[in-house]
Amino acid sequence: MILQSIIQTWLPFIYLYVVGGLFFFVGIYIIIKSDSLNLKKKQHRFWLRVLIGGFFFFMFLHAFLIISALYL
Repeated sequence: MILQSIIQTWLPFIYLYVVGGLFFFVGIYIIIKSDSLNLKKKQHRFWLRVLIGGFFFFMFLHAFLIISALYL
C-alpha cells in the first residue's frame, strides 16, 4: 500500500521537478550566457529571482498539497 502510494504520487512529482527543473535551469543558464539577461541591471536581477522563486514556490506548494491529500 505504501509503495503504491509512493509510485503513484511521489514518483511523478520527482520526475516533474527533476526533468522540468533541468530544462528550466538549463534555459536560465542559456539566457544568462547569451547576455539576454544582464545581472548588472536591477530589473533583470528582480525577474531572475521571481522566476527561480516561482519555480520553488510551486514545487513546495505542490508537495504540500500532495502531503495534505495523502496524510491529513
